[in-house]
Amino acid sequence: MKIEKFKYVGMTLVQIVVLCLIWLLSSWLVTNFNIPLPSNVFGMFLLLALLFSNVVKVQWLKAGSNWLIAEMLLFFIPAVIAVVNYGPLFEHQGLKIAVVIVLSTAFVLTCTAVVVDTVYRYELKKIRSNR
Repeated sequence: MKIEKFKYVGMTLVQIVVLCLIWLLSSWLVTNFNIPLPSNVFGMFLLLALLFSNVVKVQWLKAGSNWLIAEMLLFFIPAVIAVVNYGPLFEHQGLKIAVVIVLSTAFVLTCTAVVVDTVYRYELKKIRSNR
């Protein structure tokens, strides 16, 4: 039982390292080839291309990505610290910032819902046409 747990933890760590290496590679590519995208966005496109081309299998990175998503709150700590450090800015511009956050969140949720609904309808149509 303990050996399986150690294997899972080791596999998760290796997968996290692989994801970090993909990010580092994308950062290097963006810097050295003047790609007009942020390295994290380019890294997502790079990983997507690797997944679609079957160079990388989803199972190879699933445990590491699940852990990163589960611990996502850790990645927001710097944003919370910024709120504390820039108190006067939020006192003067807080309402504008809040409106932008609410509107952008609503926009992203709406776009996501439209895409999910469109893909769902497409899959239903595809399933019904195969019958």
